[in-house]
Amino acid sequence: MVPSQEEPAAARGTSEAQPPGSAPPGAAPLPCAGPLDGPEAAAAEKVEVELGGSVGAEPLEPPEGGWGWLVMLAAMWCNGSVFGIQNACGVLFVSMLKTFGSKDDDKMVFKTAWVSSLSMGMIFFCCPIVSVFTDIFGCRKTAVVGAAVGFVGLLSSSFVSSIEPLYLTYGIIFACGCSFAYQPSLVILGHYFKKRLGLVNGIVTAGSSIFTILLPFLLRVLTDSVGLFHTLRVLCIFVFVLFLAGFTYRPFASSAKDKDGTTKGGNRLSLFSRRKFSPPKKIFNFAIFKVTAYAVWAVGIPLALFGYFVPYVHLMKYVNERFQDEKNKEVVLMCIGITSGVGRLLFGRIADYVPGVKKIYLQVLSFLFIGLMSMMIPLCSVFGGLIAVCLIMGLFDGCFISIMAPIAFELVGAQDVSQAIGFLLGFMSIPMTVGPPIAGLLRDKLGSYDVAFYLAGIPPLIGGAVLCFIPWVHSKKQREVTKTTGGEKMEKMLANQNSLSSSSAIFKKESDSVI
Repeated sequence: MVPSQEEPAAARGTSEAQPPGSAPPGAAPLPCAGPLDGPEAAAAEKVEVELGGSVGAEPLEPPEGGWGWLVMLAAMWCNGSVFGIQNACGVLFVSMLKTFGSKDDDKMVFKTAWVSSLSMGMIFFCCPIVSVFTDIFGCRKTAVVGAAVGFVGLLSSSFVSSIEPLYLTYGIIFACGCSFAYQPSLVILGHYFKKRLGLVNGIVTAGSSIFTILLPFLLRVLTDSVGLFHTLRVLCIFVFVLFLAGFTYRPFASSAKDKDGTTKGGNRLSLFSRRKFSPPKKIFNFAIFKVTAYAVWAVGIPLALFGYFVPYVHLMKYVNERFQDEKNKEVVLMCIGITSGVGRLLFGRIADYVPGVKKIYLQVLSFLFIGLMSMMIPLCSVFGGLIAVCLIMGLFDGCFISIMAPIAFELVGAQDVSQAIGFLLGFMSIPMTVGPPIAGLLRDKLGSYDVAFYLAGIPPLIGGAVLCFIPWVHSKKQREVTKTTGGEKMEKMLANQNSLSSSSAIFKKESDSVI
């Protein structure tokens, strides 16, 4: 998620494109009978400045700290609690099988896999919708209401008597609440940081790695000692803290205006600025799909993710079947979390030195290794070999995640990057939801996970191959734009030369007549 200002993204983008002093498109004009000139125009301009400030005024500079550090910690907790629970779902998956499993039901793995995959898929599916709500209602309201919904969904999940109700309570209600709480946690960072935004984003996203390291061990202890339902109630504490954290998302720009209003009477009216409450001009900006490179990216990434979430859901069940004598089996998920955090920091830094759209090759590399490591899981005959595979998989998982935003910036530009990522996450929800249940169905039919993990490694390889075309498509488009721009400049130069020639001819003719 890419940080942006709290005011509507579309309205902000269009207002930036306007020359200073002009009203943004769609804004209600000030009451007047017609065009104003002289003193009347000056008076109207003064009223506009007093109401909402100059339309072309520069935004307030982020404070680079202060209250922002608390916001950063709150966002870090949000990132960790939301995706930590999702990434540790393998432990809950095993516990669900024990709690609801039946020897007579030969499709129990398939049915149970839908709970975790539906939950992760709904988080991404809601992202485009959350972007709109954040633009309209702001970060704080969206995050607080989302956390409250997630709390209700998780708590109600602890009172079910069969696996099917969990599709609604855990897979939809809890996941939708998490999505509404998660995205504002990244958006709000742009209010408080600019120069340190890269560092702050790295710290915040590392929250999921920290929780992924710690939660598998905690969940195993809880499920073994108090059972699935009480474990879910303990997790409700994490979501309640997330609810409280949402109240820290105080919009910096508005608070600054309030302070100015106490010293300058006219600026108090800035709260009623017509720009403050103007709705977004474009709720969904589908024009970004006209960018061919982005369209290819939006196809390649979801294509690669059909097998991406399969290890997170089924790895613990596989370890319990294959390495029954091993203790602390949840260490495999902890290894993925550790190296994922390292990968985010390492490849995020490497990406700073890779120019332009060539950053996409890092994502190709990550899908190559993720696919190969998924295929190697069934080939590991010793537990130490499986740990090594998980370490490598986590490293390149961190690479894939850390460079999504920089690639989006390169493809569509800063003005459209928020919706570009929102659409992409929405598309990602489909394969991430469908993949794990298919793997569970194969396990139920074949009695082994081997084929499931082999097939899970194929989509990342295919998706990575599709992504290889993006730099070529992007450079081709740039050459066309450059050629068109150069042609327009040449036409303007010729027009200016013709104009000068005509002026010289007229001047010469007049000079001859005078002589």
